[in-house]
Amino acid sequence: MAVPNQEFLWGIFQSVDKDRSGYINADELQQALSNGTWKPFNPETVRLMIGMFDRQNRGQIAFEDFGALWKYVTDWQNCFRSFDRDNSGNIDKNELRTALTTFGYSLSDNLITTLMQKFDRNGDGTILFDDFIQASVILHTLTAAFRQYDTDQDGFITIHYDQFLSMVLSLKM
Repeated sequence: MAVPNQEFLWGIFQSVDKDRSGYINADELQQALSNGTWKPFNPETVRLMIGMFDRQNRGQIAFEDFGALWKYVTDWQNCFRSFDRDNSGNIDKNELRTALTTFGYSLSDNLITTLMQKFDRNGDGTILFDDFIQASVILHTLTAAFRQYDTDQDGFITIHYDQFLSMVLSLKM
């Protein structure tokens, strides 16, 4: 996919920056994003994405970082659509399993069920686009933290409770 030009991105940035501060905050970004329903984008997903692209740690995105955020959301949209086999606008359990397997995860059926329950905001056995991003990013973040301790890459770690809490509480999620 071609990278949009700067004028195009600037136009979008300005339309999202409702208060004309020169930054996009979580509320502005949430209003600008669509998850395929008429409901607001998941605030936790928005917060997570702002945190990922906010290089100045202001809780906001400057235009310099907006292009990367735009590409990130667009890439996730394309990814989501590729796994939404029935074009329903959401991901069911089988589609989630396929996506996670494609991402390189080998998870038990029980864990897939737990992920579905955790990220199924509507309680209908499916995950919306914004929740799919959040589930994928959190799974990636937790896996990366685990791998720091799994030095022999066998899928097992031995850590003290204090190490576990430090690991989990220091994660940017």
